[in-house]
Parts: sequence; C-alpha cells; structure tokens
Amino acid sequence: MDTRLAQLTDWVRQIPGLEQATPEPVSGDASFRRYFRVADHNATFIVMDAPPEHEDCRPFVAIATHWHDHGVAVPAVVRQDLDQGFLLLEDFGDQLLLGQLNEENADRIYQGAMAELLRIQQLPANPDFPLPPYNTELLNREMALFPDWLLTQQLGLTLSDAEHCLLDTVFTFLRESALAQPDVVVHRDYHSRNLLARPATAIPGVIDFQDAVQGPITYDLVSLLKDCYVRWPDDAVERWVEHYRTLSLDAGLHHADAATFRQWFELMGMQRHLKAAGIFARLAIRDGKTGYLGDIPRTVQYLVDASARHGALRHFHEWLESTVMPAINAQLVSPLQEKAGQ
Repeated sequence: MDTRLAQLTDWVRQIPGLEQATPEPVSGDASFRRYFRVADHNATFIVMDAPPEHEDCRPFVAIATHWHDHGVAVPAVVRQDLDQGFLLLEDFGDQLLLGQLNEENADRIYQGAMAELLRIQQLPANPDFPLPPYNTELLNREMALFPDWLLTQQLGLTLSDAEHCLLDTVFTFLRESALAQPDVVVHRDYHSRNLLARPATAIPGVIDFQDAVQGPITYDLVSLLKDCYVRWPDDAVERWVEHYRTLSLDAGLHHADAATFRQWFELMGMQRHLKAAGIFARLAIRDGKTGYLGDIPRTVQYLVDASARHGALRHFHEWLESTVMPAINAQLVSPLQEKAGQ
C-alpha cells in the first residue's frame, strides 16, 4: 500500500474545493519527489510529494516565492505543509519543451527560454534565503561524479595514477574557468525537461529550481543549448550563444567579447557534462533509474567534441576517444542498438 499517497490524498481533501479530489500521477523526477494532478470545479493543480526524510521543501518554497514575486514564470505555491512534505502548486501543464522542439520552431522556443533566463540572472538577492555559491567545493564534488560513478562503477574501468592526474589537471582547468566568470543567479538545471511550453506565450514555465545557486553566467545557457537530452548543430548553438551574449552584455551582466564568452561557454559545458554523465550512472546504479543510461553517450560526446577544440585538453581528448568512448559504445550503445533492432 502506498501510505504516502494516502497521506497526500487526506491532506489535499482538507483544502476547500478539493474535498473529493483524487490525485492522479503526473511524473517523478531524478530524486525522491513525485507529482500528482488534482482538480476542483474551476482549475487543476499539481501536488508535490517530497518525503521530508529525503527532501527539504523549504528551498523550493523560498525560491518559488521570491522568483514568482519578481515576475519569473515559476508555479505559484498555493498551499504548503513542510512538515509532511506536501505542496499544492499552480499547474503549468505537461508540455515539456523537449517534446515540442523541432527544426522549424527551435529559434522561437530558445529565444523565449533565453529571455526568461535573462530575467532569472538579473534577480535581486533574497535576504531571507541567500543562494549558496557555486564554489570550488561544489564544482569539484560534481566533476568527481564522472570517475566515481560512470568510469569505475558503471563502465568498470580501473584508473591508473596517470589517469587520475590527467583528470585532476582537467578539473582544475575547468574549475578555474568557471570561477573566473561573472556571478549571476543559476537555476542549475535549465533544460528542455524542466521548461514547459505554455499557450499564448513564448516564455516557458520554469520548474525544478530548488537547487539554485549563485554562480557562472554561462552555466544555465549550457544546460539549455548543450542539452543532455537533445543535440543541435554547432552553427545553431553558436548563433544562439552569440544572441545571449549580446542580451546579457546589454543588461550589464558581463563585459566579455565573443571569443571570451564562447570559451566560458565551452569549458562550462565540459564541467556540466562531466557532472551529468556521472549523475546518469548514479541514477541507474543507486536508484534503479536505468532510463538515463541512454543519455550518457550523447553527454560524453559533448566532452569529446569540446575537448578537441582546446589545445590544453588534447591529452584528455585523446584519452576520451581511446578509453572512455569505446567502453561506452560497448556497454551502452551496442546493447541499445541491439534492443532497437529486435
């Protein structure tokens, strides 16, 4: 029996207008949170189930309230019970950008997403809930997910001392680039599965923002344009990056020329893709969410391609091509191809 669902249903039915509501599953995500939809006579709402022993709703509520008050398209918090880990939220629907994007509408959709990103990056600080910094410790901890979970546990590789040194050198290079960038508000997962298409506006609804930090200006742009779930031609990405560089320059968020901003973007992307590839492996191994394994080849290919464009990363690029990608192809790509061919 799902005791959490029973508790959630009891809680919802105490809200005026929802006395007869029956929560219908909407989705889970890459955490312990689950989402349900309920309806009264006039509207639908989303109920977040975040078990308190695993999830803390306070950052979500604090950030949602602050961002909503400053015009960012995040769901309004209608009701909350932090002790039980239940939230009643405004319903933005189910149309993820990932399912809407195609070659014909990508320019329009990304321009809307970048307009909203600019709004997020210009938010004033919340005195009641200051965002933590995207600092050395956090950057290092994220990049360590790549060897700890993908290379050793998922792929079964045993790293030599020389390979550990290579990774340490690369991590230092990427970390220093990230810390050199201007600081802004960072959503930290601003991509096509956390943005919702909404009727009558090009501005997407923004969800899954509870891990926001203060950090590098290109981080969310990388999440959006070098998405782990969909890949676009390099010329399109370059055009969108320059569009956002100009927008954010005009807004006074930085003073970078095109070459500098592009390098920030490229190296920030590598840090994010190291992190994401490790997280996808951890989700499969620790949490049994094996569906994310299929996103690892695309994510690591971003690393291969970006490292090829930087002379300082030549040895890392060669190692990815000679050691990591063959292991990924053998363990993750070939089985998927065989399954697709059945």
